[in-house]
Amino acid sequence: MKIYPVILSGGSGTRLWPLSRAVLPKQLLPLVTDKTMLQETALRVTSLPNRRAGDSGLAEFEIMPPLVVCGNEHRFMVAEQLREIGLPPLGILLEPVGRNTAPAVAVAAQYLLAIDPQALMLVLPADHVITDVAAFHQSIAEAALLAADGALATFGIVPTAPETGYGYIRSGAPVSSGAAACKVERFVEKPDLATAQSFLAAGNYFWNSGMFMFRAERYLSELAAFQPAMLAACEAAVRDGYRDLDFCRLEEKAFAASPSDSIDYAVMEHTAHAVVLPAAIGWSDVGSWSALWEVQQGDADGNVVRGDVYLDGVSNCLVRAERRLVAVLGVQDLVVVETDDAVLVAHKDQVQRVKQVVDHLKQAGRSEHVQHRKVYRPWGAYEGIDVGERFQVKRITVNPGGKLSLQMHHHRAEHWVVVSGTAQVTCGDKVTLLTENESTYIPIGMTHRLENPGKLPLHLIEVQSGSYLGEDDIVRLEDVYQRV
Repeated sequence: MKIYPVILSGGSGTRLWPLSRAVLPKQLLPLVTDKTMLQETALRVTSLPNRRAGDSGLAEFEIMPPLVVCGNEHRFMVAEQLREIGLPPLGILLEPVGRNTAPAVAVAAQYLLAIDPQALMLVLPADHVITDVAAFHQSIAEAALLAADGALATFGIVPTAPETGYGYIRSGAPVSSGAAACKVERFVEKPDLATAQSFLAAGNYFWNSGMFMFRAERYLSELAAFQPAMLAACEAAVRDGYRDLDFCRLEEKAFAASPSDSIDYAVMEHTAHAVVLPAAIGWSDVGSWSALWEVQQGDADGNVVRGDVYLDGVSNCLVRAERRLVAVLGVQDLVVVETDDAVLVAHKDQVQRVKQVVDHLKQAGRSEHVQHRKVYRPWGAYEGIDVGERFQVKRITVNPGGKLSLQMHHHRAEHWVVVSGTAQVTCGDKVTLLTENESTYIPIGMTHRLENPGKLPLHLIEVQSGSYLGEDDIVRLEDVYQRV
């Protein structure tokens, strides 16, 4: 059996603002280790050793490279993060719009069936923490057997507390005598505390992890029975999709026509083939800052600290400094998160209200919920340093071999000063090489391009001046990354 990990990397992670933003959501951030959540998810599943028939009484299977489903705006970051860990994906499917997990899994199933009619799908969100990797691998092996027999298996996390932030699964009778896996009786929405306590006492309720395993063809046949319109839209989106560099773009209108729904609502609550496999794997969906504090090892006073932080008389706090020194004195049970353009201070039992801050920023027409001052591009990144009337200063980094689009601006001129590395500058018909401490000027309306022909990153300072400095004043004439 071949197991195909399908990593769902959509979502904006608003509950971890100000670190998580729409353009750089939590799955693309290094929240727990020095690797991003996406990287940890991919490495965790691909490190599963292939089994031979008879190993621990389980069937033979082979783990394939992951298939990633993500939004268009995250495509280059996803590809780059997988490249950084030396793990080329089986494919990257681009959703033109978000339609929740059921359509995302449906297009992945269609994609896999064209490769392997017997494909087993292991569906994993990109932004979860699992601390007991060995137990997770064992659960995958057990779920593979269930899925091979036609079950739609979900991983039910053995609860350790009356958690009100998770949905629950109520298990029924075992699928066979002595089996750990049970039939799913029902899915339960996030409960209040009293209800959660009763679930914990009952012993047959599990946290809903949002992780699944099933045959691709079985999932699609169930979708045909319960959500035929969704299936038709997803089939058309894959059939009429097209290649774009190393990505597979789903056909935009077809995918947008799909109903938006989760796997639970669309399929799992209706199918007669749903089973739940209990899993004690040290799992968390890291859905809030307090959850992030819980999954990390604190100091002797229970503090989880990252960055340039000074503490005095502080206990049970999460303090994260991204750019500046953060000093915290004489407090307990707080979350303090500093970024380049925003600071969050909240009591740990109030962090669910962070979403209200994001809603306020949206309504006010602000940008702090969308992106950081440092913005990633397929060629590198730029970071705003200063801005004022008719001028803007940016720090630009171009990766080795990186090449910006051939472009022009109607309303601004640009001055470039090379700090380190080598810049190849096209300005009109002239091509020039610039090195450290050299500079150039790009007049308004002049066709130009910046490239890094060297083996080291190129760092330069850009000073823009003019009547309008917005990013939409870019007319791309040619682009190796095929952006519009």
